[in-house]
Amino acid sequence: RRSLRKDSSGSEVENQAKGELSSKKPAWVDEDDEAEEDVDMTHRFRRDFMKSDAEKILTKKNLKRRLEEQFQRAMGGVPAWADLENRKKSKKTASDSDSDEDDDLLCRTGNFISHSESLPRGILKMSTCLPANQERFANGKLATVQFHPLAQVVMAAGHDRSVSLFQVDGIRNPRIQSIYLESFPIYKACFSVDGEQVIATGTHHKMFFVYDMMSGSIIPIQRVRGVEERFLRNFEISPDGSFMLLTGTSGYLHLLSMKTKELVSTMKVNGRCGASAFTPDSSKIYSYSKEGEVFIWDVRSRKCLHKFEDEGSLEGKCIALSRNNQYVACGSASGVVNLYTTDVCLKENHPKPVKAIMNLVTSATCVTFNPTTEILAVASRETDEAVKLVHIPSYTVFSNFPVFRRKQIYLAQSMDFSPRSGFFSIGNNKGKALLFRLKHYSDF
Repeated sequence: RRSLRKDSSGSEVENQAKGELSSKKPAWVDEDDEAEEDVDMTHRFRRDFMKSDAEKILTKKNLKRRLEEQFQRAMGGVPAWADLENRKKSKKTASDSDSDEDDDLLCRTGNFISHSESLPRGILKMSTCLPANQERFANGKLATVQFHPLAQVVMAAGHDRSVSLFQVDGIRNPRIQSIYLESFPIYKACFSVDGEQVIATGTHHKMFFVYDMMSGSIIPIQRVRGVEERFLRNFEISPDGSFMLLTGTSGYLHLLSMKTKELVSTMKVNGRCGASAFTPDSSKIYSYSKEGEVFIWDVRSRKCLHKFEDEGSLEGKCIALSRNNQYVACGSASGVVNLYTTDVCLKENHPKPVKAIMNLVTSATCVTFNPTTEILAVASRETDEAVKLVHIPSYTVFSNFPVFRRKQIYLAQSMDFSPRSGFFSIGNNKGKALLFRLKHYSDF
């Protein structure tokens, strides 16, 4: 066994050894690789690489070039580790002291992997996992996908009248349990803040269900006294777990007690209400009307504190507030998502957005922030693959999502980030809860 020589000529010996290694001939040469062989591009694995119908046959060399082009397009250029010329130059210019430091590093063991504190822009490091509901796909649209607030669990609920829970391990995602609500296609389902209940509303029903996971009982709430609505569909739960806000017709908003499921108060916006969101401290409600106005309500007094117009909005569709209460995102029917700072929204009637996100070409139907307020996910359920992840605070879109050779997302119905941003899930119209691992974040 040779020992490492630690003298002044040590780096020269090492460089000489490296030079010998790089100049060695390949251990094996396959003559078939050198032959000019034609490749059938109409094969289902290669069909997506064709640029026109004339390219039904390509040589191996041209196919290799095509694959390199696609890789570089996805990576935004040639990665540093793949650029051999630059790597050789950087090695030559490195000082002997640097080489000695490298030697010391290689002689020690330990955990040298660390994440930068803030999420970098440009390329989002992620991997595609098996769908979260792999063990039981929904039959039809998946109306809701949501991560449990406390456990490593995800819920999938859909138009097939089922609510299913899965353990998230990113590998197999085993099913925990499923419940079936007879004659009740689910419009929306949501965990309570303590994670002990699931509230589910239907597509065409006055009633809603409460599934108590601790007792295993399914409790129907037939009607709420004082709420005269034909259907109860969209709702929000306050972050402190005290209130449930039902969106009614004709601009009515019904505030219910989560504990008793009884009406506390009713508020009304001018026109029709499209979507609402609680502030993180549960003290205010932002209601986005179909007419493009946002009303800010005080939860305690149920009075309207302020009103502002969403710039350029033709019809309000969805709204979200960041977990740190810094941003408000308003998505409209034109596909534009305006991002505002909350302090400006509380003061001005015509605030200017810090960024107008124009990457969607059809109605923005879903917007959500990740828990660290570093990513804003925007989506439209009206066209396939219409999901974009926006980096905050640079307000730029991550260029590598979605980048799939085949359609995978289809029509995005619902989106959610896990409690510490380790996972991102999209529920689509094919009944799948797609699951992605965000590698920047180490926790679930």
